Amino acid sequence: MAEAPVRRPPAPSRRALAAPLGVLGAVSAAAAVVAFLDPHEPGHYPTCPSLALTGFYCPGCGGLRMAHSLLHGDVPAAFGMNPLVMLLLPVAAYLWARWTVSAARGVPMRSVLIRPPVLYGFLGVLVLYGIVRNMPFAQVLAP
Repeated sequence: MAEAPVRRPPAPSRRALAAPLGVLGAVSAAAAVVAFLDPHEPGHYPTCPSLALTGFYCPGCGGLRMAHSLLHGDVPAAFGMNPLVMLLLPVAAYLWARWTVSAARGVPMRSVLIRPPVLYGFLGVLVLYGIVRNMPFAQVLAP
């Protein structure tokens, strides 16, 4: 009786890894710029459009200053600039790693974190965070 042939996943092409590696390159380049051009000093980056138009902090306000502080090893200062983004960095790193491994294996990337209910919940958290960080009692969340 002949054994069934072992099915192996298709070998990844260089093209399959181009997207995750391109994202890694773009993020690394942006991190290098933020590491060397201090966003704490005025004039290096444009003002947040949401803050300029409405006077309210958006969920991303303080993100550049957070990244700069984190890249210079000042974790408490980074957390103080934007706690939500700081807490989401490991999630983003996990999703990128999962994407890269899936691309290397030649299979589609799947994760519970990118299903519609989770994404809608995340959107709700962003909206709630954007509202709460502008309330007088939550000044600790302001950048």
